Amino acid sequence: MSVAFRRESDEEHLEPKFELPIPRGPNRVTARGLALIDGRLAELADALAQAADEEARKHIQRQQRYWATRKATAELMPVPMGDMVEFGCRVTVSFNGKTRVFDLVGDDEADPARDRIAFTSPIARALMGSEVGDEIDFNGREGAIVVTAIAVIG
Repeated sequence: MSVAFRRESDEEHLEPKFELPIPRGPNRVTARGLALIDGRLAELADALAQAADEEARKHIQRQQRYWATRKATAELMPVPMGDMVEFGCRVTVSFNGKTRVFDLVGDDEADPARDRIAFTSPIARALMGSEVGDEIDFNGREGAIVVTAIAVIG
């Protein structure tokens, strides 16, 4: 039999497991975001101690590497003043005739379903630096967003 048709082991043909992708750019975090990273690392340490098999351990260790990197690169941002839209602000806007409230947070803390959007998102980038009453062009529409209130995330 030709060597081309032999397998040393079944593991040779498994799909490679790549590291979890790290978002590009700075890793800005709020105090809440930093606490979430610490909490996730603690949960993973507990899960690793209780992992039943090697495959589960590898999966948990992969996640630990991601969160350890996020912790090591975290930049705790100062609390904003609240007079203009910046990282760590809650901004209320009129968007397409509807009132929306967004918290501008870091990538790992973002949860669009709960209106916590990453500072790197298109709408967050459009809002940055604006003040109450400003009309912001967005998505090809002039004055699509009107800033109605700004507060510091509590």
